[in-house]
Amino acid sequence: MNRIMAIVEREMRKFFRSPALMMASMIFPLVQLIVLGNAFGGKIRDAKLGLVDQDGGTQALKIREAFDSVRANMRTFEPVYYHDPKTAMEDVRNGKIQGAVIIPPQFSRRVYEQDQPRIALVVDNSDNFMSSTLEASLTEITKALNQPAVTPRMMQETVLQIVELYPYIEYMKYLLPGSITLAMFVSVMIGGGMLYIDDKARGVHEGYLVTPITKTELVFGLNGAGAIKAVLTGVVITLVGSLLAGVSTVFNPATILGLMIMILLTSLAFNTMMFLMMVRIEDPLVPRAIFGILNTLLFFPSGSIYPVQAFPWWLRAIAKADPFTYAVHGLKSLLLKETGLAAIVPDMIYLSIFAVVTLAIATPLFKRTL
Repeated sequence: MNRIMAIVEREMRKFFRSPALMMASMIFPLVQLIVLGNAFGGKIRDAKLGLVDQDGGTQALKIREAFDSVRANMRTFEPVYYHDPKTAMEDVRNGKIQGAVIIPPQFSRRVYEQDQPRIALVVDNSDNFMSSTLEASLTEITKALNQPAVTPRMMQETVLQIVELYPYIEYMKYLLPGSITLAMFVSVMIGGGMLYIDDKARGVHEGYLVTPITKTELVFGLNGAGAIKAVLTGVVITLVGSLLAGVSTVFNPATILGLMIMILLTSLAFNTMMFLMMVRIEDPLVPRAIFGILNTLLFFPSGSIYPVQAFPWWLRAIAKADPFTYAVHGLKSLLLKETGLAAIVPDMIYLSIFAVVTLAIATPLFKRTL
């Protein structure tokens, strides 16, 4: 144990003597949390929506009033009035406005005669996010217009009542568990994988050959040091990220216990995985070359940015084996749902087994020879 702790102490001294290395492993996930959380998480506001009123009747006036109400309250879109539908459609195509609503002639008459009154929504469906938002907003408006002026005493239609278990969760909060996981992975990649290969290339590991340190002790020492670095990074990013995202559950004692367990197990799983990948690599350029590939292959399929249920079958298979998936699920359950330890037991079991298996494979592969 003393020899293992000596290796851990050396690795930690080197780590703390490189503040730039520590900052690099922490700043990138925080920047991603802030930028992506605000870039993708907000509701669409002040979109330009053209309105062509070819009817001019009382029912068309109701639509114009509904548009003005949206502009004054939700501000999802701002109406821009046109006289010619061709001009409005051309502006949609050129990107000057994001959509256009065309009220055809005789619209009011068709409403009174109940003769299938229709309005047209022209959208640029090359931008699915914008088009779906405008479609949803216009669907709500048309539903409101179709409501009878006098509500019947007995409801004749089934009404869906939505019950939300949690308060509104902004995308920045949704992204927080993934950012914490990514921060620990970056710490393991830089402070574990890259430094491990650099030490091997500089001949540092050759110095261990003249000591009585066994191969197993050397493996456990290097993995222990890497896990400690990742734990420190995970704790800092969890605290700072929670404050930035406005997640107050991080101060709950039960949540703190669960977070520490998840951070520890995630750090061990990531570090043993990285050690297994680097144990036979000699070229110091290899970890730098595969960093982007690993980040894409492990981070994005984990469900940290988009639900796993939307993936094709082959990407779901990757997500099922990816330790990122279980780390993100466990952190999300604790930070956003305030669940107890019972909800993250499967995640803890998988991460523990993953760490043990990868370490068991990496230990015999480690070469204690020149």
